[in-house]
This record gives sequence, C-alpha cells and structure tokens, in this order.
Amino acid sequence: MSTTSIISEPKVAMRKPNWLRVKLPTGENYKKVRNIVSEHKLHTICESGNCPNMGECWGAGTATFMILGNICTRSCGFCAVATGKPLVADLLEPEKVANSVKTMGVKHAVITSVDRDDLPDGGSIIWAETVKKVREYSPSTTMETLIPDFMGKWDNLQRIIDVAPEIVSHNLETVRRLTKQVRIQAKYDRSLEVLRRLKKAGMRTKSGIMLGLGETEKEVIEAMDDLRTVGVDVLTLGQYLQPTVSHLPVFEFVTPEKFSEYKEIGLEKGFRFVESAPLVRSSYHAEKHLF
Repeated sequence: MSTTSIISEPKVAMRKPNWLRVKLPTGENYKKVRNIVSEHKLHTICESGNCPNMGECWGAGTATFMILGNICTRSCGFCAVATGKPLVADLLEPEKVANSVKTMGVKHAVITSVDRDDLPDGGSIIWAETVKKVREYSPSTTMETLIPDFMGKWDNLQRIIDVAPEIVSHNLETVRRLTKQVRIQAKYDRSLEVLRRLKKAGMRTKSGIMLGLGETEKEVIEAMDDLRTVGVDVLTLGQYLQPTVSHLPVFEFVTPEKFSEYKEIGLEKGFRFVESAPLVRSSYHAEKHLF
C-alpha cells in the first residue's frame, strides 16, 4: 500500500508560516550545556531529533537526554533520528547521564531513548539503571522518562514501573488511521496498552500527538478520548515539521488558534495538563507537569 493512499499530498508547496519561526541558539547557558553534552559524549533528542526548541531549552540549562545510542531500529516516517543497526549498548551510560545531570544541576531531567528492538530486554535494563543512577547522584532531581513500547513485552515495561519515575511518557504520535504510515513498526492499540498498564501501576502518564499530517479534527478528538480512556494525565500537541525530503510531507500547518481550541477541548476532557501550540514537543516545559 502506498503512503499517498492514506496520507494525502499537500495541494500546494508548503512554506513555514511566521508562527513557526524560532530563535537561534545563543547565550552562556546554551554554550555550557553544549559543552557538557560534547564532553561526556552524550546523545540528546534535542540534536538528533532537530528539535525547534533546542535554543530555548539549552539556554535555560536543560536538555533531554537520549540513551541507548543514537541509531534506532525503527524507521518512522516522521523522525529525524538515524535508522539502522545500533552499536553495542554502553553499560556505562547510566553513570554518564547521572554525572551530567549532577554537573548541570538539573532539577527535572527528561530521558528518552531510541527503540532497541534488537535487544531481548529492549534496553529496559539500562533504562532502569539510568533512573537509579540519577537518583543516586542527584536525590532531589525529578524525572520524566519518554519510553518506547518495548514491542509489547510487558516484563520489560515492568522494569520502568519498578523504578517509578515521577512521570512516564509514551507518545501516540498520530491518529489511528495514520499510524501504519507514520509509525511503521508501531501499533496504535499497543501504545494505548502501554499507557493503560502504566496508569494501572500508579504512574503519572503523558502522551503526545503531532498535527499536520492530514488528520481530521474528529480523529484528533477520538485520539484524545482514547488517551483519556486509559487514564493519561498530560497531553502534548505540536506541529509536525518534515526533517528531510525523504520524510513524510507536511499536509498542513495548523494555526495557533486551532491549537488553542484543542487545548480547551483536552482540558474539558479531563487531562491535567495540555500543552498545545505549533512548537510544542514531548518534553517542552516538562517541569510544569509534575503534580
């Protein structure tokens, strides 16, 4: 089945509107964070994912750490992270991340990872050790973990539950109809089941959806309902931006007014927090979502 049978091509060439302009990275804090990331040979989703908020977040002295390398075993049509055969997992990575969190004085750390479907544990052992090490080195630091679906292997998910990060996030990314094309190796209902199990275990849960891939308003609202059905607490909505010409095209640029409308709908549906704006990404203002 071709991509265009599900995701329609935009009718005209898409130029970024004014509301998607971002500030260039500058300032002493930005330089400090970049130096720490470089010195410790850390991977951040800020860089690997071409995040438009990198300048703002790094300028504020925060970064989202990406563990388990920077090569993903999946080939999602939206993601800028490299796809291929990952390198051997670094068993010292948990300590490196914990050292950096301490050095940076991070109060709320966000940690994510590539998918490691090549590993029997899906990377969950290093995930758990990273959370433990950050707590050991920085006892007052809170954490949000943006985790993969571990291919539905629930023993691996249990390792995350056992170390109990303050917030556990897993992104739905798009509406049900577009999932097969946007997240090629993922499954919509499997992601919902991840979130359901996390909530059942007492976790504070969070998920995100990208807009502008051709979804309808009805489909966005249905996805909100699905997330609320499994008890998700925090929702993020942001504009999809095409990383390269080989990635999925932008179908439309959703207006800031529409994002504001979705925020009100989400709050009415019972989400504790809704971050909804064109430049919102999963970890944007993550420290605000502690409650």
